[in-house]
Amino acid sequence: MESFVTDSVEIAYEVIGDGEPILLIHGFASNAYVNWRDTGWVQTLENAGRRVVLIDNRGHGQSQKLYDTKDYGAPVMAADAVALLDHLGLSRVDVMGYSMGARITAFMAINHKTYVGRAIFAGLGINMVKGVGDPEQVAAALEAENIDDIANHGARMFRYFAEQTKSDLKALAACMRSSRQKITPQQLAGIEAQVLVAVGTDDAIGGSASELSVLIPGARALDIPGRDHMKAVGDKVYKQGVVDFLGQENQ
Repeated sequence: MESFVTDSVEIAYEVIGDGEPILLIHGFASNAYVNWRDTGWVQTLENAGRRVVLIDNRGHGQSQKLYDTKDYGAPVMAADAVALLDHLGLSRVDVMGYSMGARITAFMAINHKTYVGRAIFAGLGINMVKGVGDPEQVAAALEAENIDDIANHGARMFRYFAEQTKSDLKALAACMRSSRQKITPQQLAGIEAQVLVAVGTDDAIGGSASELSVLIPGARALDIPGRDHMKAVGDKVYKQGVVDFLGQENQ
């Protein structure tokens, strides 16, 4: 991946293909490769005629690792994504984020309206507003000496995934303590981009897609049948729904 520096932080990115650009923002403890290449998303979007822009969020993948909670937060990472678009000379793109990436995408649509055409909030429904779980419990699990010492199932799952992606556990702990800012219904009501909310029907982490979509003017909900938070990412219903959404004319 290539890299650039914004806010004194080195951010890794990759641009693939030709056509109208779409920025993809991965989830917590993941990276651009795992979230979007391994799941077939890059190929799917290339086949649909899109130029794919991938970013490794700060603290993740090949981007710089930071260990202070003040260096994180979804609005900060949204600003990183906007800085990448400026670096690439892109003034307006479609954006899709998964899980934490959906929260980042939402802050792009709220704080940087002119940069976002269509937006897909995936893997995060009404819990974008309500919140979910205990960030401190997950952060402590990431800092635990051994995964076998972690009793909480959800926290253990995050630790296991972070180990599988060969992530920097201390950097992720700092990120977890900072990245789960709730978004208010009032903020969602001010979103001007066309939005698709796509969440698995068995996703307890993300929550209901339809409950979130009704808070966003003109938004649509896509239920990904029988999929939980981890298994929805590469689902064919999710992919087809996004391709159809992106192919529709602006209204």
